[in-house]
Parts: sequence; structure tokens; C-alpha cells
Amino acid sequence: RGLSMPTISEFFGIVVRRYYDDHHPPHFHGYYGDSEAVILIETLAMAEGNLPRRARAMVLEWAADHRQELMDDWMFAAEHRPLNKIMPLE
Repeated sequence: RGLSMPTISEFFGIVVRRYYDDHHPPHFHGYYGDSEAVILIETLAMAEGNLPRRARAMVLEWAADHRQELMDDWMFAAEHRPLNKIMPLE
């Protein structure tokens, strides 16, 4: 999908991406190895898929710290604007 799903952050082998023209509610996609999950921005609940426990904990910690930036990128994607990279979990 290339440009339609830019990577917005990477840390500890985890890749976070956002689709353009994605469905509501606002969410992002987290990947770790062969695992994928769709995480809701507002509640940080897993809407689809699953990640290994440790990767899930890191993604949720990162998302809690960057919730506003994730929402900003959601709005940018809806407007077909370039997305901002978000600082990785350190």
C-alpha cells in the first residue's frame, strides 16, 4: 500500500502506521513481527488483532503519551495532508 499507509513511528521492532481514508473511529495500526493490531486512539482499546504482551504494553504506553499527535495525524490523513512523524518510545 506504500504511500497510502505511512509509518508514523518505529521503536523496539514495533511499527506504527496510519491509513489514509480509513474508517471511524480514529485509530492506528501497530505491527510487531507477524502480529498486527488496530488500536483506538480515544480509549487505547484493541479493536482488531493482537500484539504480544510486551509489544502491546509498549504501544499503549507510547500511544498514551502521544494521543494528541495521533489525533492530529488522523485529521491530516482525512484531509489528505502529509502526516507528522511521532517520536518513538525511549
